[in-house]
Amino acid sequence: MPESHPTQIKLARYLGAAVRDARLRANMTQADVAYLVDIATEVYGRIERGGMLPSLPTFRRLCRALQADANKLLGLDVPASAPPRGEASGPLPVDTLEEPIATQEDSPALRRLFRYLKKLKPEQIRAMGHVARTFLKKYDRR
Repeated sequence: MPESHPTQIKLARYLGAAVRDARLRANMTQADVAYLVDIATEVYGRIERGGMLPSLPTFRRLCRALQADANKLLGLDVPASAPPRGEASGPLPVDTLEEPIATQEDSPALRRLFRYLKKLKPEQIRAMGHVARTFLKKYDRR
């Protein structure tokens, strides 16, 4: 998944492992599931390997084909306070998949700035850091 957000990558890997586990419990092959979901076997394989996230309609068909609960496949059934576990040993707590939620103390302008910063490349973020440091030095002298 080129240029994907880290949370998106974690979710794709988590979902892929959950779908694979559901498929194995159902005693089906990748080709069986792909046929039922009406996608190419190669595409289904990429989903299982965590290389891509399915579209919402495809995800719904996956849930039906595997007779699996969507919340379980997304990890929403795992309490946030559960101790973190390895990818192969079971579901991760939901809070390991989520991005931090902006707090109400953050002003709208600050939240908007964070959204912009998240889209920048590493060299652009370094440049913004220099700009911020320059502003702070200017205001510290007052």
